[in-house]
Amino acid sequence: MALSADLTLDELRVALAPAVADAAVFDGWSDAAVRSAAEAEGVDPDVAALAYNGGAMEMIDGWIEAVDAAMVQALPPERLAAMKVREKIAALVLARLDAMAGREEALRRALAVLAMPQNAGRALRLGWRSADRMWRLAGDTATDYNHYTKRALLAGIYGATLTVFVGDDSDGKAETRAFLDRRIEGVMRFEKAKAQLLGGEREHFSMARFLGRLRYPAR
Repeated sequence: MALSADLTLDELRVALAPAVADAAVFDGWSDAAVRSAAEAEGVDPDVAALAYNGGAMEMIDGWIEAVDAAMVQALPPERLAAMKVREKIAALVLARLDAMAGREEALRRALAVLAMPQNAGRALRLGWRSADRMWRLAGDTATDYNHYTKRALLAGIYGATLTVFVGDDSDGKAETRAFLDRRIEGVMRFEKAKAQLLGGEREHFSMARFLGRLRYPAR
């Protein structure tokens, strides 16, 4: 089915992205991939080119947005509500991987693009955005330092899991799932240790106050 001609460029960038990823398996994240995707989806190639006028990073960004949408569709709020936090995070990461299944070569090429020095800043922002969306779907409402530590940890776990996923030939991606479980278990142990360390001060912990004490210790 052809994509609607009424889509805005931003909407088209996301809607066409899975087809671009399919083409990227053969053409890389290139103008050729956009043309192939546009032809396959009945989109004017010139309009598709405008949707990705930022080049490969714009294509990859659109694909990540499409993966986000697939994750939300796979795990509606009522389904997540019945899970524990650890289960929610694992399910959200796995939903993202399921959305990319069959496009491992496109992902491998995308990771290579993201690893280029000139793309480092945007790559970090995209990783943070993915982690933030997963935590929000998991029901996290933290606004203190926990907001940042949770997202930094999950971004690291997700990035490492992607590198395992692209080379995993095991049945049902069993190696990837086992890797993810081990990493989440490590985070759970960290969170437990952190809670014990902070004790009763946990909810009132101030990063600014903590850093201030390091610089100007009490006498």
